[in-house]
Amino acid sequence: MPGSRGVAIIGVGNAFRRDDGVGPAVVTRLAQHHRAHRPEGVTLSSSDGDPARLMALWEGRALAVVVDAVRVADGRPGRIRRWEPRTCPGPLPVTASTHGLGVREAVELSAALDVLPARMVVWGVNVDDTGPGPGLSPPAAAAVVSVANTVDAYVRRFLDVHGSPRTAQPGPSACRLDR
Repeated sequence: MPGSRGVAIIGVGNAFRRDDGVGPAVVTRLAQHHRAHRPEGVTLSSSDGDPARLMALWEGRALAVVVDAVRVADGRPGRIRRWEPRTCPGPLPVTASTHGLGVREAVELSAALDVLPARMVVWGVNVDDTGPGPGLSPPAAAAVVSVANTVDAYVRRFLDVHGSPRTAQPGPSACRLDR
């Protein structure tokens, strides 16, 4: 999409609702890893999941990567799912985010308003414990490491293939669920 700028990596959730903090934990891990090695044009943000705030973070981006806690009826805690809204039309293929409104609604509204990023990937981590308090369960904590490494590699490959984040264009994609 001409005029697309940069790459946004967004962790959605609340660190004081146990496993709901998995998205911000991924962003924190990437920030620590990227201290000296963050690719140019890549921004890291955390969000409470408010659709308007999410849309503001990803609008006009060449690539938006979103990480959120999800609940999936048939999923085990720590299971990672991937969804690309532009190539997998329809709703997020999981039962629900841990938020009342969030990523799914923001994606639907962005699509309706034609302001989805040029390319978007949503990684959902299946969680179990979203009660009050800080700290991730062992399955969610293990998923943080895996998702952070996967997102970092994905963004670097995207930039290698598509060039500068200021001029990157969307490429082919697959509709799939990971692990």
